This record gives sequence, structure tokens and C-alpha cells, in this order.
Amino acid sequence: MKNSEIDTLVKSWIVDAADKPANPRVQQIVLRLVSDLCKAIEDLDISSSEFWKGLEYLQEAGKRHELGLLAPGIGLERFLDIRADEADAKAGLSGGTPRTIEGPLYVAGAPESKGFARLDDGSENDKAETLFMQGTVFDAKGKPLANAKVEVWHANTMGSYSFFDQTQSTFNLRRSIITDEKGRYSFQSIMPNGYGCPPDGSTQQLLTALGRHGNRPAHIHFFVTANGHRKLTTQINIDGDKYLWEDFAFATLDGLVPPVKHISDPTELAKHNQNKPFASIDFDIHLVEDKAGAASGLVDRSRAAA
Repeated sequence: MKNSEIDTLVKSWIVDAADKPANPRVQQIVLRLVSDLCKAIEDLDISSSEFWKGLEYLQEAGKRHELGLLAPGIGLERFLDIRADEADAKAGLSGGTPRTIEGPLYVAGAPESKGFARLDDGSENDKAETLFMQGTVFDAKGKPLANAKVEVWHANTMGSYSFFDQTQSTFNLRRSIITDEKGRYSFQSIMPNGYGCPPDGSTQQLLTALGRHGNRPAHIHFFVTANGHRKLTTQINIDGDKYLWEDFAFATLDGLVPPVKHISDPTELAKHNQNKPFASIDFDIHLVEDKAGAASGLVDRSRAAA
């Protein structure tokens, strides 16, 4: 069947068959997606068995709550960021800290503090290297920005996240920090580990068929918001990780791999009330001023809340 014939046929199903007012945007998107899928079936000679196995795969991925993992794994979440970067550039918005993917593991409602927060609950002190991370949030003119909200979350030494891992305490390794009068934020935590897709899960099943691994380097997520500025969704990846530049979710970017300093000087240990060496990461954050008429930087998606 020719592509033009497929377009006519699918229009008869999606548009012409409507017998009451339709949502025009939903109709437009479904028409395009069904048309493109039918063309792929025709061009690739996808069999009925292959089609139904694909549908069963998506059903299983949904049952396992892995669609939010699958989207970054096949590059779709990264593609959305690329489009958002292009839209910002066209609107004349530039110069901020790079955005990168949110991932599926944010939880709303983390405890809030001013200037400094302790993220970890102390349960892995004997397993993990202590981490102190700090930086300044700058406004669009390069001035320190007081009262910006820095939400931060990351995995434990097993690569697991609280809330989704019920063995962890509530909001372990999750906090919201309001920058002080100098625009500074800082926190004490532990060095996170990366994680791999569930080895028996839907995402890894597809990645294996594609000849790919399903591992992420150790990383720390951020949401940063402030009045008059666009929300920043970003993360830093831990320098030196085996998968640093081979992130299965394609989230490692230049500018988001700050150096890790390992501190053993007795004066610094005492200053931080530590009796063993610790890691330190400096990460300044530059926000972009919001602009009338620019596409919204907010993403409306379902998120967990504890």
C-alpha cells in the first residue's frame, strides 16, 4: 500500500469516523502516530505476530511501571531536552546551566531547610564515602540569587532510591534547600552509586535485543526554581564512574561533570566535623530569566509524592 493510501485510510478511521466534537490536538497526534505506525508496518513488513508481541511488551512494561525507564533508555527523554534547548535558543534564552533528564524517581514533598541540609539518614556511614556538595545559584545577570529553591535527590550505595525502595527511611537522600542571602546552598550526604535496569525487566529486555547495557553512572538530580527564572531540571554525573560517558539514558553532558576532590587535611576534617576523609564537589548553578512568549519550561507529568 502506498503512503498516500495509508494516510487516506487512517484519516477515515481517526477523523472521518468522528460523530461528535473531537479534541483537535489529540486527534492531530493520534492521526500522525497511527499513520506513521501503519507505514512502518508496511515498510518493514511487520507480521501480525510481531505486532501483537510488541503490544504485549508494552502492556508488560506498563504493568512493571517501567515506561518511565524505557523512555530515557531509547533516547526519547533526551530528545525532548534537545527540542527544549532549541526552543530556548530561538526565544533568545541562553547561558544557563545545561538541562538534562529528570528520570522517573523524583518524589515531591522533601523536607526543606535554609542554606544547608543533611540528606542521608546515617544508615550507610560504614559503607559509603561522606560527600559535601556546595555551590552558588546565580541569576540571569550573574548575581548570587537568594531564596532560590534547590531540590536534590540521589541513590544510596545500592543504587536505590527512597520511597521506591521501602527499606530506606522516608525522604532518605532527598531534600529541598533554600539558598541563603549569598545565594549559597550546601549539603552533606554520601557518594551515590549508579544503577542498572532490573535485569529481568522490560527495559533491559529491549536493550539486550538492541545490544546495549542498561547502566547509569552515579549521579545527583536537581530541580532549581526561583521567581522570574525558568525552572532548571538537571543532574551531575560523578566523575570517574565507569559508565560516565556511556550512560544508558544519554544524560551525561559537558558542564555537568564537576571534579570530585577527596579531602584528608586535618583542618578541613575538623571544620566539617569529620574523623575520616570525605569527598567534596563544587557545583554552581546559573538560571535563565523567564521571558514572555517563550515556551513554558515546566513539564506536566505524573510524579510521586510521599
